[in-house]
Amino acid sequence: MSTTPHRQALVVGASQGLGLVLADELARRGWRVIATTRRAGGELRARADARKGQLEIESLEMTSSEQLAALRERLEGRPDGGPEGRRLDLLFVNAAIDRGNLPIGEVPTDMFTEVMVTNALSPLRTLEALRGLVPPGGTVAVMSSEQGSISRNTEDGYELYKASKAALNQLMRSYATRHAGDGHTKLLIDPGHNRTQLGGPDAPLSPAESIPAVVDVLEAQSGAPGLQFLDRHGETVPW
Repeated sequence: MSTTPHRQALVVGASQGLGLVLADELARRGWRVIATTRRAGGELRARADARKGQLEIESLEMTSSEQLAALRERLEGRPDGGPEGRRLDLLFVNAAIDRGNLPIGEVPTDMFTEVMVTNALSPLRTLEALRGLVPPGGTVAVMSSEQGSISRNTEDGYELYKASKAALNQLMRSYATRHAGDGHTKLLIDPGHNRTQLGGPDAPLSPAESIPAVVDVLEAQSGAPGLQFLDRHGETVPW
């Protein structure tokens, strides 16, 4: 990532929770941020208005290949990115759903498909669709979770969510292997257990507490080779 005042980031999935605070924190630090949402308005709109051009909004349903292609075309055509369009120092995909705490034998097939498509398949499709906007030296990152760590799966519960995050991590490993020579820093980030719609009201952290640390990690890892699975403190999370 560049250290100039013109660092640019795209945060996919920024309408609420961790993604919302991430987009706002990057803008607060001087990044020019594009934040995507499925629905207009809300808190993201309010934060964009407050940032006075530092934070802009794009519409995206991440599970739609057509919308991903349309977003790429819009960004490629932006004049402020020069003849090749908008270039991104950071592409960050933040998206996940949870459909409750069911033992895997009780999970309906359509629920399994929905969670896996949203949490594992779509983030990697997003990277594949938009990675061309990230020049060598830039960073591609995905919000993962300690719940996706197989070696740390020692407590009961949330089997489908855990499986989806483990699948995400494995797909990211394959992605990193396939694109090993592209010059991108590649990160999976565990932000900790946060009080969001997904994390629940009893989680020990708030996004306002965890996300500044996450951004510290993103900035500190700029230019690092290979793929890393890191927590908000920059410590390695075991696979």
